[in-house]
Amino acid sequence: MTSAMPKPPAVLLPGTGSDEVFVRSVFAGPLAAAEIALLAPEPPHGSRLAVGFLTMIDSVAERRECPLLVGGVSFGAHLAASWAVAHPDRCAGLLLALPAWSGEPAGAPASRAAQASADLIENEGLDATLRLSTAGVPQWLADELNRAWRRHGDGLAAGLRIAASYPAPTPAELAKLDVPVGIAACSDDPVHPAEVAHAWARALPRAAVRETTLTALGEDRESLGRAAVEAWLSVR
Repeated sequence: MTSAMPKPPAVLLPGTGSDEVFVRSVFAGPLAAAEIALLAPEPPHGSRLAVGFLTMIDSVAERRECPLLVGGVSFGAHLAASWAVAHPDRCAGLLLALPAWSGEPAGAPASRAAQASADLIENEGLDATLRLSTAGVPQWLADELNRAWRRHGDGLAAGLRIAASYPAPTPAELAKLDVPVGIAACSDDPVHPAEVAHAWARALPRAAVRETTLTALGEDRESLGRAAVEAWLSVR
């Protein structure tokens, strides 16, 4: 289902330790079906992860003549929402997948996991950390971690630490965003609890949540992107 109204381009950011390759695998198809152009920037190096992504969105917004649709996965969703809070006049809407906490991390599972991974990398090295981190996880996730984490190189631990401590928007900040927001959650994801996605939706004036599962994501990466895009279209 699409609208005759013109749609803005979408700038979508990856989660911690992930990259634009994964973002494209999740969102390119669903966005193309909705006739929305996708811009997926590469992750900045190391400790510049957050400020670099925010600066990238600023640069794209300055070049465009229309407000942007912004979003991302996990930490990328946090950053996109934070940018929208700071620039509501430049934001046409949000596509958010797997938000992990509101406000300060305060021991959220995703924050603890990122911090623990950074500690392991610095103490044991990347190869040992990947062996430990992928033990017992689905093969698709193990493959994704091995691919993306190695690509981050020596900046991975610093990037993980930035994400682990970076505040997400608070419910009060989200309440000021009067733009359409589509949120995707995985009901079987303990690291990104679905309740966080629903709490964000309750705080936002115009938001919807669509749930999928990590099992579905393993079989079809676009299942997560479709959930976010369909939720956004339902409130647009």
